Amino acid sequence: AWAERSGLLDGIVATPAVLSAELPQADPREILKELADESLRPVFASVGSLDTDEIVRGGKDLRRLNEHVIVAVPFVEDALPAIRRLSQDGVRVAATLVHSVAQGLLAAKAGAVMVVVPVDALEAVGERADETIRALHDTFARHAVECDVVVAGPPNAARFAELAAAGADAAVVTPDALRSFLQHPLTDRGIDRFLVDVSRRARPRRAK
Repeated sequence: AWAERSGLLDGIVATPAVLSAELPQADPREILKELADESLRPVFASVGSLDTDEIVRGGKDLRRLNEHVIVAVPFVEDALPAIRRLSQDGVRVAATLVHSVAQGLLAAKAGAVMVVVPVDALEAVGERADETIRALHDTFARHAVECDVVVAGPPNAARFAELAAAGADAAVVTPDALRSFLQHPLTDRGIDRFLVDVSRRARPRRAK
């Protein structure tokens, strides 16, 4: 709600883990529909299988909840034909677990409208996420591929900025992380100086 009021929210990621943690007793489908109906913004909803036919059925079922739903599908071999079939039926798909330019290109070729790169997973094995993002962005642009590059979990404001500069079209972050990006070590000092300056300003005299 805070991000929406502040104009910072472009969409909502509602993974099974998030839904079960926040609302363990609720029906996930009802929550997804409520989110999509009320936010009028894209809602990422994950399929619950890695089987091709089940991904297709689950993706279509999620899409029927609301036209704003984007179906999140893990990028594995069996998912490729499912991504293609869903995209041909007008279902928007985000390919998750994309770790390389080659994977991103294949996902986009299959019909994904977004590829999601997990920053923490890449950098845990010593790879620079911003290099992957830059290469993906440049390759998509060079070949006029209509597919957005999304980064998941930039750990701090500096990495968030670096990934944006590298060409990321969007970032998946928690509300707490988003708030932390507003801060800088010089912010409090600047506020103190501002308040001192305000207190020193001459007050206008009232007309008699």
